[in-house]
Amino acid sequence: LSLLFGIVTGISIPEGILISAGIVVIYTFLGGMWAISITDFIQTIMIVLGLIVVAVLVTKDAGGVDVILASATAESFQFFPDAGFDSWINYFGAWIIIGLGSIPSQDIYQRVMSAKSEKVAVHSTYLAGGFYLTFGLLPLFIALGAKALYPELYLENKQLMLPSMVLAHGGLPVQIIFFGALISAIMSTASSGMLAPAALISENLIKPLFKDRLTDKQLLWTLRFSVLGVAILAVWMALQDSNIYELVAGASILMLVSLFVPLTTGLYWKKSSKIGAMLAMIVGMLTYLIVDSLEPEIYSHVYGLVASGIAMLIGSLLFPNKPQVNHELS
Repeated sequence: LSLLFGIVTGISIPEGILISAGIVVIYTFLGGMWAISITDFIQTIMIVLGLIVVAVLVTKDAGGVDVILASATAESFQFFPDAGFDSWINYFGAWIIIGLGSIPSQDIYQRVMSAKSEKVAVHSTYLAGGFYLTFGLLPLFIALGAKALYPELYLENKQLMLPSMVLAHGGLPVQIIFFGALISAIMSTASSGMLAPAALISENLIKPLFKDRLTDKQLLWTLRFSVLGVAILAVWMALQDSNIYELVAGASILMLVSLFVPLTTGLYWKKSSKIGAMLAMIVGMLTYLIVDSLEPEIYSHVYGLVASGIAMLIGSLLFPNKPQVNHELS
C-alpha cells in the first residue's frame, strides 16, 4: 500500500507505510470483524470492477485476446510439469503452499465462525473457490497483456509492473478504478492479517493468564491493544524492505509444515493426541528450517510436511490422550 501512495502522491515509502498502517488500524481497532466484513464486501466489488475494466482496455490496446495469448511463451500454458519424480513432487509442493498452507489460517476461521449459519459458511467457501478460478485469473491475463504491450516493463519490477503500466498509458478514470481496486485488496488483506494474530494473542495467550476473570469489556480492550501491537510489528517488518510475495509464501509455508497436520488429524483422526500435535508442530518446523538451509532439489516444505505427519502418527500412538473421567457419574 505504501508503494502505491508513493507512486500517486510522491511521498517516501516510510511515510506511506505509516499512513497506510494508520488507516487500516483505525477501522480494525474500532470495528473488528464487523468492520472488516463491511469493507471487504465493498472492496471486493471495487476489485472485480477494476480488474474487468483494466483487462478490457489492455485487450483493446493490444489488438485482441489472440495477440496477447500469442505473445506468451509456451511454458505459460503448461499445466503439468516435466517428466520426472522431482518435477512432480515440486509441482505438488507448489500447489500445497497456498492450497493446504492457508487452511490453518486464523483469518479463514474468523470468517467461518462469523457466518450467519453453517449453510452460509459452506456456500461462501464454494463461492470463494469459484472466484479464485474466474476473477483470480484476470491479473494473470493483464500481466500477459503487459508483456505484449510493454515488454520493457515486463518483470522488471513485479510489484510495480501493473501500476506503472496503468499510470503511463491509462486515463484518469482508469487510474482511479485500478488503484482503488488495488488499494482495496491490500487494505482488506492487511486488516485481516492484523486482526487474526491479535485475536490469538488476546484469547489464547493473555486471557488464560487471568483464569477467565476478564470481563467482555476488558477482553475487548485487550484485543484492541493487541491489534496496535501487531500493527507496530507489521510496520517494522515492512520497513525492512521485504518482498511481499516472499512474505506471503513464507507465511503459508510455516503454517503448512507446523499446523496443517495437527489441525487435520485433530478433526478427522480419533487417536490424535496433544503430544502428537506438539511433536508435529516442532518436528515439522525444524525439519523445514534445516532442509531449507541445505537448498535441496525438492522443495524443503515437502520434507517438513512429511516429517510433521510422521511425528503426529508416532506421537499419538506412543503418547495417547488420557481418558477423561466423568466426575458426576463417579
